[in-house]
Amino acid sequence: MQEYQRKQLLERIDREGATLGVDIPDRIEIQGEEVELREFVFEIKRRETVPAGERERVEQAKRNLRRERLERKERIEEGEIPFEEGERLADAIVGIDRALEALESLGPESVEAEAKRQQAADKKRWMDFLKKALGHDDDGPQVGRR
Repeated sequence: MQEYQRKQLLERIDREGATLGVDIPDRIEIQGEEVELREFVFEIKRRETVPAGERERVEQAKRNLRRERLERKERIEEGEIPFEEGERLADAIVGIDRALEALESLGPESVEAEAKRQQAADKKRWMDFLKKALGHDDDGPQVGRR
């Protein structure tokens, strides 16, 4: 692979918006194991939130995808491969990035949304408790006291 070709491929995978219009790969080999990546991502994305029991599985998948992405990028950086193989690696990296984006968008948002809901519910319970304890009736003056 020529140096300019290597730089082209690296620029392509690091470009902002590189994943626009890119599909998540059906299957990908990660750490020597074939993974049904698209099916896994869609299975997780179908749910509104990731159940507590599935969170570790999703986090492990994200770690594995990041590790695989790094290994493939390093193979391109070394430049000791044919350009065609570099293109295949770059395509796979962009697909991995697309899958990571899908999993990342689900994880933090759903955990954050769940935390906000819990915080709002806690605040409401606390305010209800204070109103009762202080004898207030719907933010009005104290009942039965002068």
